[in-house]
Amino acid sequence: MREGLAVVDLRKSFYAPSGERIQVLRGVTLTVNPGECVAITGASGSGKSTLLHLIGGLEDPDHGSLTAFRREQIGFVFQFHYLLPDLTARENVALPLMIKRSNDAFNRATRLLEETGLGDRLDHAVSHLSGGEQQRVALARALITGPELILADEPTGNLDLSNSEQIGRSLRDYVRKHSRMALIATHSPSLAQLCDYSLVLEDGRLNALK
Repeated sequence: MREGLAVVDLRKSFYAPSGERIQVLRGVTLTVNPGECVAITGASGSGKSTLLHLIGGLEDPDHGSLTAFRREQIGFVFQFHYLLPDLTARENVALPLMIKRSNDAFNRATRLLEETGLGDRLDHAVSHLSGGEQQRVALARALITGPELILADEPTGNLDLSNSEQIGRSLRDYVRKHSRMALIATHSPSLAQLCDYSLVLEDGRLNALK
């Protein structure tokens, strides 16, 4: 049985230039089970990105415990996709496996791009794709290693409603089909509604969305 994500009493603070200590997370507790897609909402500066960074091992918490995942078990999707513009969609997606010298890299990239609705854009340079198409390429790239946990930080922040919902459905369907987990920080109500449930980060703590 796959292991879920368990976060217990996670706390994190930073020091402002003035020297003042700012408590961003004040005891976050969270459980995500395999097959679940969970949205984290909250105002800008509430700590959503910090929470994802801690869970993904990009920063260390001041206090608390969380399920330890190896780096290759986590897929990251960011608002800015960081694709290589001169490579094709398929080459961008295949790159993580090409680095590992996988013989199946291009076949797996093709399947993922087809699942995200880009089967007719496989060999287009990403610089020639729309913003929504580029973000779907970035999503496929994050999924190609088969991560147990996908952390998405405002993945649709620059997209219109149609593209936002397409990204959300692709991610949700992948999580359910492959019994993975996804945690999505978002300001988008439509994206949050596509998830299994939503939590709001307020005053450094997570609460059920009212």
